[in-house]
Amino acid sequence: MTGGPTNLLDPHVGDVAAAERLGRRRSGEHGGEAGAKASFRWAAVRAGHLARPRVDTWPPGSRGDTWTFLIRLRPGRGRGGGSCPVNLKYEDDRPVDGKGIGRRVIDKLQQTYASELANKDFAYDGEKSLFTIGALPQVNNEFTVVLEDINTGKSAANGGSPGNDSPGNDRKRVRRPYQSKTFKVELCFAAKIPMSAIAQALRGQESENTQEAIRVIDIILRQHSAKQGCLLVRQSFFHNNPSNFVDLGGGVMGCRGFHSSFRATQSGLSLNIDVSTTMIVKPGPVIDFLLANQKVDHPNKIDWAKAKRALKNLRIKTSPANTEYKIVGLSERNCYEQLFTLKQRNGDNGDPEGVEVSVYDYFVKNRGIELRYSGDFPCINVGKPKRPTYFPIELCSLVPLQRYTKALSTLQRSSLVEKSRQKPEERMSVLSDVLKRSNYDSEPMLNSCGISIARSFTQVAGRVLQPPKLKAGNGEDLFARNGRWNFNNKRLIKASSIEKWAVVNFSARCNIWDLVRDIVKCGGMKGIKVEDPFDVIEEDPSMRRASAARRVDDMIDKMQKKLPGQPKFLLCVLAERKNSDIYGPWKRKCLAEFGIITQCVAPSRINDQYITNVLLKINAKLGGLNSLLQIETSPSLPLVSKVPTIILGMDVSHGSPGQSDIPSIAAVVSSREWPLVSKYRASVRSQSPKLEMIGGLFKPQGTQDDDGLIRELLVDFYTSTGKRKPDQVIIFRDGVSESQFTQVLNIELDQIIEACKFLDEKWSPKFTLIVAQKNHHTKFFVPGSPNNVPPGTVVDNTVCHPRNNDFYMCSHAGMIGTTRPTHYHILHDEIGFSPDDLQELVHSLSYVYQRSTTAISVVAPICYAHLAAAQVSQFIKFDEMSDASSSQGGHTSAGSAPVPELPRLHNRVRSSMFFC
Repeated sequence: MTGGPTNLLDPHVGDVAAAERLGRRRSGEHGGEAGAKASFRWAAVRAGHLARPRVDTWPPGSRGDTWTFLIRLRPGRGRGGGSCPVNLKYEDDRPVDGKGIGRRVIDKLQQTYASELANKDFAYDGEKSLFTIGALPQVNNEFTVVLEDINTGKSAANGGSPGNDSPGNDRKRVRRPYQSKTFKVELCFAAKIPMSAIAQALRGQESENTQEAIRVIDIILRQHSAKQGCLLVRQSFFHNNPSNFVDLGGGVMGCRGFHSSFRATQSGLSLNIDVSTTMIVKPGPVIDFLLANQKVDHPNKIDWAKAKRALKNLRIKTSPANTEYKIVGLSERNCYEQLFTLKQRNGDNGDPEGVEVSVYDYFVKNRGIELRYSGDFPCINVGKPKRPTYFPIELCSLVPLQRYTKALSTLQRSSLVEKSRQKPEERMSVLSDVLKRSNYDSEPMLNSCGISIARSFTQVAGRVLQPPKLKAGNGEDLFARNGRWNFNNKRLIKASSIEKWAVVNFSARCNIWDLVRDIVKCGGMKGIKVEDPFDVIEEDPSMRRASAARRVDDMIDKMQKKLPGQPKFLLCVLAERKNSDIYGPWKRKCLAEFGIITQCVAPSRINDQYITNVLLKINAKLGGLNSLLQIETSPSLPLVSKVPTIILGMDVSHGSPGQSDIPSIAAVVSSREWPLVSKYRASVRSQSPKLEMIGGLFKPQGTQDDDGLIRELLVDFYTSTGKRKPDQVIIFRDGVSESQFTQVLNIELDQIIEACKFLDEKWSPKFTLIVAQKNHHTKFFVPGSPNNVPPGTVVDNTVCHPRNNDFYMCSHAGMIGTTRPTHYHILHDEIGFSPDDLQELVHSLSYVYQRSTTAISVVAPICYAHLAAAQVSQFIKFDEMSDASSSQGGHTSAGSAPVPELPRLHNRVRSSMFFC
């Protein structure tokens, strides 16, 4: 490919002329070496199914526009207040919180009042907005809708459940022949969205209404899936098909579904469709779920306090009536002993009188239902706090497609990753099949918008960047092939010394002295001088059952008694690999309190490759470098090597799903010792839960001091670079969506500029801000090949944004599954990179990750920021704060409690790559 607009091979791609008018940002910039680079064509899933309008039959006038209505759903008698959002209540003013009730009401509305609504089709978002193509007959509309056989719980007389003061004992409900509810539906005109914006998007042009118009057709896709009975999670949908379920253990299943959304791209409007996975509660008998969830083999071993938390808010179906309810809790007593008042008639004409009866006796004797094991266990309560309604546990089964939103265990996560992998060929086949089965062409709302969807993937042009040349010790070259290289018979370019060190062993079952011997031997081969350790300190067997904090304190005491002085380095051997309780307290003691570099290992099988990988981490932590880019040693990195340049990587990590009150951790790493771009340090702070914007970049303390994250990084660059301030600042930001780009510019970049001005009012560096996104659904495939795209693949046309400066890069080799490219967005560029130079810089920064001998999927500064946040967050155990989170997740208002501060790193390790 030598520049200019891309040849659009697929007949469904759209307006070629429009794509040419937009131009490829790389146009005219591929002279010389760039023009000689390999050219390929990739199939891009996101642009694979392009929506095109039937422009020649576009509906004239108002029929081409979408009208937005805000809806209010209220009980059947009387009008409510002036609230616009959906406000759905029963006649006794109890709020309806059942999922999907709004969709049922709107469906019934369409059936009942078709003629009054001019036979319009609706696009309803399930909450507060409803869209039609063209206007309804009236601006304000009001209707009464009756839903029959709604699952609200039936009375004992109608075959439902008993309970103390339960709904089943309400005489008015007993006399009611059908379970029906009445709602008042108000449709109020809100806005008019010109659907000509869709036509413009199809031609590769954006207008101010484009995003809102695309939202409408995205809602149409969601509604299409909802009508098929799918679970909807944002833009993804999941069918109740057991072939899509994978068991992750603990009563949790992975459910494979599909993501679908429309996007405006350079080639026009695109349908992005991809495989998606969510976690669901394992459907079936409640008792089976509890056994799996608590990993016990008999109901007698169930912890019912834990069971109550796990079951709260889950939905069940009861037998034999097959009625659906939501669990609110468990009975205080077991089924044999839990009593309620059963009202029975005394004689033919007598008044009802209450009789105390147990739940067990009622179901066995009054209902004739055999109960095999429920008697000894609590009942499921589906009633209200003051009007409980009980069912024996064996009559209750969890309904399918209920999301599980608590944190997964390490084993569950690894199982999910392993079972969700798909080779490129398999994924392409699955996506082609789901598009055919989705039958979007039958969707009347899409047809009304003049949209049809192609059945083939879009052809896009890509190129493969050559891997950067690397340097090892003694001036030797390292050659990367398929994104990988090795240090066989090579020395590290800057080897550190491991001196004044010791080994501590927390009850790991391995031969420690063999491990030490291998480290000394392998280190010598790589150029690292490894002295003999002071000692190997074994944990007392009596401490193995103590708390993690006590075990760490005891080990520190033993170490201080045995060693001649404070060590410079500690090798910590753990028994568990990934979920050791020791890790956090140990890291905190060493890094925050004593300022000792430490490396934790949990060797299961020791070989040369394992030892080499450990030594790469140790060398980087102790100030060494394993390899460098050749253009660093020259130095000849475009623009970056000419003037002092600092590279920042920024990330925020949040608590696991279901842990809504765990503080978020913000981390910023910065390059040091310019002109190097391979050496970094980190600063980490805690902030309010779920807050994505980093608020602590600039924190002035009076007129002289700044306690923000950025100041200490700028000062470190200045001192490590011969007292030179950076004239250029390149920022890589991870983890933000397109809707947050403006905040990144207006909040975070502004804070960084303020921090620079606070240091020196006359200092005005140039800034380039790049956002990296991994959490998207675009995939690239090589047509006719079972393999992933090669490392270094860049796509910057056709499927990129019609106006913004962005590109996709697959810098790493996808060894398993399907490669996911990183989507880079250049939000701000004062430095003035050409597209070639910026893509080469991003590609090169994927090769400077000191922990491994492979190119990584995103630039190293972002990976380091993620590692630093994850490691420092282990200093404080936040898990206990989230004990109240249920299986359905919880919510905490921001600022409701002070955020605990993380311990600051010791001065001796603050500038190190401790996170490696």
